[in-house]
Amino acid sequence: MAKKDKEKTKVKEKDKDKRGKKGTTAAQPEASTLPDAERIGFAIVGAGVIGPFHARAITDQPDARLVAVYDVVPEAAAKLAAEFGAEAMTDLDALLARGDIQVVDVCVPSGLHAAIGIRAAQAGKHVICEKPIDVSLEAADRLIAACEAAGVRLQVISQHRFGAGMQRLKRAIEDGTLGTIVMGNAETFWYRSQAYYDSGGWRGTWKLDGGGALMNQGVHYVDLLRWAMGPVSTVNAKMGTLAHERIEVEDVAVAVLQFANGAVGTLMGTTDAFPGYTCKLEIVGTEGSVILEDGEIKAWNLKSALGEVGAYGRSKEAKKAEAASNGSVGMGAADPSAIAWGGHAHQVRDMIDAIRAGREVILPGREARNAVELILAVYRSAETGREVTLPMDPKWKPGVTKAVSAAPAPVAAAPPKPRQRATTAKAGAK
Repeated sequence: MAKKDKEKTKVKEKDKDKRGKKGTTAAQPEASTLPDAERIGFAIVGAGVIGPFHARAITDQPDARLVAVYDVVPEAAAKLAAEFGAEAMTDLDALLARGDIQVVDVCVPSGLHAAIGIRAAQAGKHVICEKPIDVSLEAADRLIAACEAAGVRLQVISQHRFGAGMQRLKRAIEDGTLGTIVMGNAETFWYRSQAYYDSGGWRGTWKLDGGGALMNQGVHYVDLLRWAMGPVSTVNAKMGTLAHERIEVEDVAVAVLQFANGAVGTLMGTTDAFPGYTCKLEIVGTEGSVILEDGEIKAWNLKSALGEVGAYGRSKEAKKAEAASNGSVGMGAADPSAIAWGGHAHQVRDMIDAIRAGREVILPGREARNAVELILAVYRSAETGREVTLPMDPKWKPGVTKAVSAAPAPVAAAPPKPRQRATTAKAGAK
């Protein structure tokens, strides 16, 4: 391929990967000439932070339409529905009984995913579920079983799998370009303020959030690491709540992993890293290594292309030059609404195509279960102080003991009495 052609291909891949990012102009959907009866009807359950991303992804499809938006808070449902030309509803049973809705997007707090998804499946609706599939393996298995029993498809959002950089890395692993994979590391160094956790009674709770820095914010890169490296055999972990108050879950976690293929790796996540940094995935093989930051390739080094670089690796100057070009603050690092919706559109498109073709979706429930199992293994290891062997007992749930105590406060005046947070969950508070 000529140099100019390669440069054009790179530009196209980068533009495709950035589709729908906050601050950019999203590609407008083509005006559909299909009558409503021939378009796939969607409904969104939960009109919180993530709801608009699903709405954009749905309305971007020329052969789909957003029929209704449900939320227990009428104003939230009305606002999102009005923005995208849908009907606002506050009666979930009535929504699920509609014949013009074929797919339900579940956008409620994580601990309610299975409950809502099961109701949708039993009503004969296909299900697109926000990450994670749920906060326990038992709940995830119930949702998977319900969809299989009803003969409907279950797609779980993990939009970062479909970026150009991650797709290229996955191919390089599978075709042997990187040689034997020996190490894989995933890092999510994000920031969430105390006000973020105080903004919703469900946030930071084991019951509805399911966890903290890993289960909520870090689950995407947990999924990418597990997808790239394969099954995990053992986990050794530490975690704690070190910089936030009035939350039950971890705001920092570190784990050492042994993969079934013999490789090793690490998993790190925090919501304490002010002001918020990129997510990073590092894959090391015998023939090369790759580093992704927020899905973009920051390093792609192959022995076949570079040759040997000396007994001590690259020069300090070469390392500094690469590091200087890599500093950035990632999407969602400090603002959960600052994420791309292009990956959501990819999975919505796949659901539509799967329904029409009668095939399985690209990221079904059983695949999405893997990331939750790995996170729960981290929690169990941290709570017990012992190495955990996978597979996990589906009945185990975290939050029984405090893994690491918060750092002691300086001796000073008596601290103010902690403000209590309401624990009522709004369906649209995702």
